[in-house]
Amino acid sequence: MDDGQPLSLHRLSRDHAGDQGGGSVTYDYHEPETVAEALALLARHGEDAHLVAGATAFTLLWRQGLLRPGHVIGLRRIAALGGITSTEGGLVIGATVTHRAIERAVEVGRYCPALTRTFASVATVRVRNQATLGGNLAHADPAQDPPPMLIALGAEVVATSAAGERTIPVGELFVDVFTTSLRADEILTAVRCPALAPGTRATYLKFLPRTADDYATVSVAATLRLADDGHVADVRVALGACGPTPVRARSVEAALRGARPDARHIADAAARVDADIAPFDDVRGSATYKRDMARVWTERALTELVS
Repeated sequence: MDDGQPLSLHRLSRDHAGDQGGGSVTYDYHEPETVAEALALLARHGEDAHLVAGATAFTLLWRQGLLRPGHVIGLRRIAALGGITSTEGGLVIGATVTHRAIERAVEVGRYCPALTRTFASVATVRVRNQATLGGNLAHADPAQDPPPMLIALGAEVVATSAAGERTIPVGELFVDVFTTSLRADEILTAVRCPALAPGTRATYLKFLPRTADDYATVSVAATLRLADDGHVADVRVALGACGPTPVRARSVEAALRGARPDARHIADAAARVDADIAPFDDVRGSATYKRDMARVWTERALTELVS
């Protein structure tokens, strides 16, 4: 870094036996205090830079030798990226807010109790105390808990660059496994959850074949609102771990919107989830098994919302 640069800089070293010659690998760690400073660092170091906040995913990738940036930009000292704010328009959560802070925030529980439960479902308390919302979304793991719930709520992310801000619906943020639509010069700075219409109910269900801190085999998030006549006025359904990205189950929504939400209509709508997902085999189940579980858990989620 140039002399006189006001940003904090540390040279960090990590041993990695898999490196050529078994030597030590280093990177420069920067701690900007404003978004503008972070953007300047991104512009300066380009593809050799990597953003972190809680660094939970980065640490694993580094230790496995899968990620080797020369510059790591830590965002935790940027005050503007922290905090949770309730507004008339909904809820705004800063990118560096931890999962645990979201889980415990009164504002979040008041806005949508299902969102609180979603963040309480992530891994362990130790992980939730460190991992951040922005890092979770930018990592783009299709089995993560928060994305389906945020999609069902109609949330959007704020992406900030030197040119200004743009918003991206959470459902359009993910383009492939571990890949987002964020540009190389952008930082995910916040998540905005819109105000929910009166009478809207929400839920998040996570199918876990192993331990409670594991990734889901299938997860389902849904919001639903009934009209005065008892028919479905609005419904949104999203699933995790059912393809390379979290997915919005539009076929399910179309089948249920305007219908009376009895057991027959819910079962018929849930059966249509097969058209919306593209699961693949992994250690948590085969693609066929996940398709079956997606239908079962979608039906359970919708049934819960009308019971």
